[in-house]
Formats: sequence, structure tokens, C-alpha cells
Amino acid sequence: MSSNDNRKMKPWVAWLLFFVTVGIVFLLGMLAASITQRRAEVVSILNNKKVNITGIESRNEIFAENYPREYESWIKTADTTFQSEFNGSSVVDVLAQRPEMVILWAGYAFSKDYGTPRGHMHAVEDIHHTLRTGAPMSSDEGPQPATCWTCKSPDVPRLMDSLGIAEYYKGTWASLGQEVVNPIGCADCHEAETMNLKISRPGLIEGFRNSGQDIHKVSQQEMRSLACAQCHVEYYFSPEGKYLIFPWHNGLTVEGGEQYYDSIRFADYTHKLSRAPIIKAQHPDYEIYKTGIHSQRGVSCADCHMPYVSEGGVKYTSHHVRSPLASINNTCQVCHRESEETLRTAVFERQRSANEIRNRVEKELATAHIEAKFAWEKGATEAQMEEVLQLLRQSQWRWDYAVASHGGSFHSPVEFQRILSMSLDRAHKARFVLSKVLAQLGYIGDVPMPDISTKEKAQAYIGLDMRQEREAKKQFMETVVPKWLETAKANNRLVSRR
Repeated sequence: MSSNDNRKMKPWVAWLLFFVTVGIVFLLGMLAASITQRRAEVVSILNNKKVNITGIESRNEIFAENYPREYESWIKTADTTFQSEFNGSSVVDVLAQRPEMVILWAGYAFSKDYGTPRGHMHAVEDIHHTLRTGAPMSSDEGPQPATCWTCKSPDVPRLMDSLGIAEYYKGTWASLGQEVVNPIGCADCHEAETMNLKISRPGLIEGFRNSGQDIHKVSQQEMRSLACAQCHVEYYFSPEGKYLIFPWHNGLTVEGGEQYYDSIRFADYTHKLSRAPIIKAQHPDYEIYKTGIHSQRGVSCADCHMPYVSEGGVKYTSHHVRSPLASINNTCQVCHRESEETLRTAVFERQRSANEIRNRVEKELATAHIEAKFAWEKGATEAQMEEVLQLLRQSQWRWDYAVASHGGSFHSPVEFQRILSMSLDRAHKARFVLSKVLAQLGYIGDVPMPDISTKEKAQAYIGLDMRQEREAKKQFMETVVPKWLETAKANNRLVSRR
């Protein structure tokens, strides 16, 4: 090609560069305008607040005048219509679906009642109804401590502030029934004056400190996850004082938690059948999320579960906290360019794979607990059963850690299946050791298995009187709870707005 041809091409290159530059400048201008607009909106809202809110305001309705869009979206957490292949936003009786879980939790309140969680608006209502909280007819009755309220209401930070943290934990659950009446809401995550994100639960701050981290040095993006991590984590209650503690002293892994619990010889309960010292995992959502690709790429919990939405030219964070699958266009497709069906299928495939391992674990582990009971009845000694009990503890901790997490099979599918696989391995080993113990006792046949094909049959097998449990709860709901709510209204702790 001649030099003249080269010279003829240069204007085209120049024009191309010109238009590219114009495009970039335009996009940067749009970004700057968006940021400026957002800041202006925030300033406008703060400068034109209709209600002056200070301190810890636990009544969510008070925030409605100043932040109507956020409030109205928060109200939608009461909606229970969304359904997915695996659960949804309505209550599903998990024990009815999986009777083996009754066996796994024999000796613990979860064997009575365990349903999938509903939205934040139902937090207080659902803890009233669950059989796990019993039917205390007076403020000094059990069975649960006040600590069980900790993640259910913005009334909790108010009470911690007025009573003191340790004193708040020391009481009974029933003693605070007339105080904890507002469901999870504004003051749980926001400063009232500025609406900046805040940590209102000391457990998270102390957990960071115990793991060698400084929570005060985290970014705003990290705060969009840590506001959730106040509650969506593994924790336990100290035997003395029922103080809530995150077991992060050896890191946030399932092995690190186990190492810590072993070091302090902690167990939530002794299994009624096998006599194994069991750790009951809560909901280590944050811990498992931290091992997944979204966390590694800087995606926060709020990015997917509380996406930005636009209304009338105003961009705000939706407080309709729910599964991202309920609004794929506002969640997944912000980053992923695949179709809704493709993205939904990818999630389900991960969940199905994890579910296959889960099903095997629950059958093997339930069988192992029953076989251990049989071994005790045949005269096994503590020395003979020591390894069995340790394996059962390790297996159940891993199983519970995985299945108790909300969305763990998607948040970190590799880690989730690793944990379940290790649980299955230990359940198999427990049964193998049990077979040797039984052989030493002169028994080499199959262990007879009870009929636990339904929740009711499994509960009867472990000795639960569910009719009595339900009758007591009915009386509690009809007599005690109405008095709690009446007292709260009289003391101006509750607003009857909805």
C-alpha cells in the first residue's frame, strides 16, 4: 500500500477516535450526573425530613414519613407468595418433609418444630408461634433465654442500651415479651439521624475482635453485608449468663468453629438416643458466603437481596429482602447477561446437586444415632463408644452447618458440598465403628430400625407428646401474647399502623 493510501486512511481513524472519545465523555458525564443526583437526593431527604428521629427508635412506622419508598418496600417482606423449586417465602414444615431431622435433633427443641423462615415482617410473630419457645405463662418461666430475641427486633438494641448488654442476655425469653414487639426493621441497621449503616448487635463487633479484625476499618460496600451478618451467622449462648458469642476465634470456617467449640468442651445438648454431645448450628450464612465467588468479587448481600430500584426518577435500595430469583432482572442480570431461565436453571442445578448429598447424610446419620442407642442398650461402655460419639458430633456439626445456612448451596456450592461430603464420611465411619462395637458385644445382625417414615412417627419414637405441646402453645397464644401486645401499646412501644 502506498503512502498516499495511508494518508487517506488517517481522517477515518481520527473520526473514529473522536466518536469514541465523545462516547466515553458522555458516559462519564452520565455517571457523574447520577452520583450528583443521588447525593442531592440524599441531601434533600435529610434536609426535608417530616419527622425528627433521634436515638434508638424501634417503631418502624415512625420512619415511614421520611423514607416512604424504603418503608413501603419493607412492608412487602410480609408477602409469602414467592415460591421456588427449593422453598420460597412461605413456611414449609421441614420436619414433615424430612422426618430424619426429628431423629437428628432428638433431645433438642428443634425436633418439635422447624419451618422455613418467612420475611422480616414476620420475625416476632413467628417466634411467638414456634413450639421451640414453649408456652411460658409467666415472665420467669422457660424454656428459652432472652438471648433468643436478639435477632428478631429493633427493640433489642433499645433494650441493650437501657439494661446493659449482659443484663439483657440474663433474663428469660418470656420476661421481654411485652418489650420486643416490633419486627426486624430500620433501627437494626441504620442510625436514626443520618440513616448511615450501623452495627447494632455487639456479637458481630466482638466476633471481629476475636478473629483479629477491626470492624471499624471496613468499607461501605462491606457494610452492605455486615449489616446482615449481625444475625445471619453461627453463634452460641455461653452456659453462664447466656451471653451471645460468635465462634470466630479460629477463623470463619466450619473446622475453625469446631476447633473452638472443642477447646471449651461446648455442646448445645446431649443427643437423646446416641448420647453424643451435639453442637446445634444456627445459620452460618455469612461464613459460607465468604467462601464463595460473589464475596470474592466484592458483591455484597444487599446487591442481590436488596437491589437498587428506580421509581419516578429516584433510585433507592429496595427493602423487600427476598430471594434474588424473585427479581432476576434487578439482581442477577445487573452483572450476568444470560436469560432469566438460564440463570434460574444454573441456581437449581447447584441446589439439586447439594440436595442429593444432603438426603444421603440425613439417612445415614439418623441411622447411626439409632444404632448407637441400640449399642448402649446391648451394654456398650463409654470407652467403646468414645470414638462413635466423636464421629457423630463431627458429622452432625457439618450437616447442620450446611443445611442451616440460607442459600449456602448457591452462595458457595463447592464449599457447601465439601462440608456435606465430610459429614457423610464421618457418618459412614461412625456406623463402621458401631458395627465393631456390636460385634464385641456379640451382636452381628442388622440393627432393627423403627418406623420413622413421618414426622409424627419420628416424634413419638423419641418420646415427644406433641398433643400436649400444641395445646400448651394454643393457651399461650390466646392468653399471654395478647397481654404482651396490649402492654406494649399502652407503653407506646408499638404502633398499630398496618
